Amino acid sequence: MRSTAKKIDPEDYILSVLSHEDRLDAAFQVAREAFRKTKLTMQDIDRAVNSVRRKTYGKEKKSSH
Repeated sequence: MRSTAKKIDPEDYILSVLSHEDRLDAAFQVAREAFRKTKLTMQDIDRAVNSVRRKTYGKEKKSSH
């Protein structure tokens, strides 16, 4: 008989326990790393991040980096 237990991916669990804002911050950090070796500048990426945050939260959020 096959087991019907679902295997849990630890990364999925970690993200599920984070708040919405923490998940968004994690996604932005991944994006920064992904675009690090492109012709985009960090300023371009930070502007895009701030734009998305303004749309999501309704005001500009200062970066602590």
